[in-house]
Amino acid sequence: MIFLAMRYLLERRKQTIFTLLGVFLGTVAYVGVSGFFKGFQDYMVQQLVDNTAQIHIQARQDILNDHKLDGAFFTQNTAHVFWISPPSGLLGFHEVQNPQSWYERLSADKRVEAFSPLISTPVLITLAKNSVSATLTGCNPLQQSKVTSIAKYMIEGQFSDIAGGGNRIIMGDELMKRIGAAKDQIVFVSVGTRNAIPMKVVGRFISGNRGADLQAYAALNDVQRLNGTPNRVNEIAVRLKDYTLASAMAENWSLVSPEKIESWDQQNVNILSVIKMQTTLRFTMIIAILLVAGFGIYNVLNMTVTQKRQDIAILRSMGYDSFDIVTLFFSQGMIVGLVGAIFGLICGYLLCLYLQTISFFPANSSHAGETLHISLDMTIYLQATLLALLASSVASILPARAAEKLTPIEIIRTGA
Repeated sequence: MIFLAMRYLLERRKQTIFTLLGVFLGTVAYVGVSGFFKGFQDYMVQQLVDNTAQIHIQARQDILNDHKLDGAFFTQNTAHVFWISPPSGLLGFHEVQNPQSWYERLSADKRVEAFSPLISTPVLITLAKNSVSATLTGCNPLQQSKVTSIAKYMIEGQFSDIAGGGNRIIMGDELMKRIGAAKDQIVFVSVGTRNAIPMKVVGRFISGNRGADLQAYAALNDVQRLNGTPNRVNEIAVRLKDYTLASAMAENWSLVSPEKIESWDQQNVNILSVIKMQTTLRFTMIIAILLVAGFGIYNVLNMTVTQKRQDIAILRSMGYDSFDIVTLFFSQGMIVGLVGAIFGLICGYLLCLYLQTISFFPANSSHAGETLHISLDMTIYLQATLLALLASSVASILPARAAEKLTPIEIIRTGA
């Protein structure tokens, strides 16, 4: 049957080649597009995981609504309380309650790679007549470098330069441009309710995120003193050995703590939803291409069945049963699909290797010279093969079933 199937395909070489091209291009497109999108998605996820903490333990502050305090003033019929002037503002704490217990818990948890206590506060940074509002984060630079990749984004100075205090500050590139500051200059920092203190600019970083580049960092004790909150932190940033555990661990920790605990994927749900949409669009586009290739296989085999009716009659007269006839024409479609998929996988892999050499222009000049991130995940090639064979088998079964139903008597009566 395989010999006859190959012979029928070689008799109609042009049609066979064009049909092969359909499967081949569909497979190449799937491998190339999937490699590009999956590589881009993996890169985005890695940036989200590396640039921020994987779990954020924050002081809980809930927004008061009309009935948030009903239970505090009324013990019965709280569903029928109406406020003339409803409560407003925030309910909660300005700092993490009992941070020392968190330090002990995180240090004992083998799933935790590193953690960093933080205190973030809005400040006004002034240089001469220029004043810019920003967020100042106090941290231990050595611990913070283990939790996030902020140290890799430094283009002037070292992130460890703020260690030990001494009123030293590191600012994002966008913030320095807006205030007109330069390295080694003195700026005045104020939280609004206390006197401004002078701080020396010892470094500059570029993360590529404009919002992040409007922030500043200083030593934890410097910011605590500036804010008038000694020994207090309002966040603990945590990095895990396996970031995929972040959501489950955050949910478990929320059950035993009054703090607001969020994982990196919960804070970036919008970006992750876009990534899911890209995956859906990718599958839709590639399936459409393979459907076109499948119609090509169907048309070729359908014409072959029509033109080979006499051969079918001869084969049936020689003793070949209906299953043999189905195998004959079904094999042709599978051969086309398999050969097209093999060449498509090879060319798709070479295309991905070429795309990996194309440079792009990262926002962070310290990472200049990076190339496109293209995934070579083996699941992409397995999926491409399965989709090509699936399209070929579905397109082959109908002509094969039509050939099965033909009998020698029917073929003779129709004048084949």
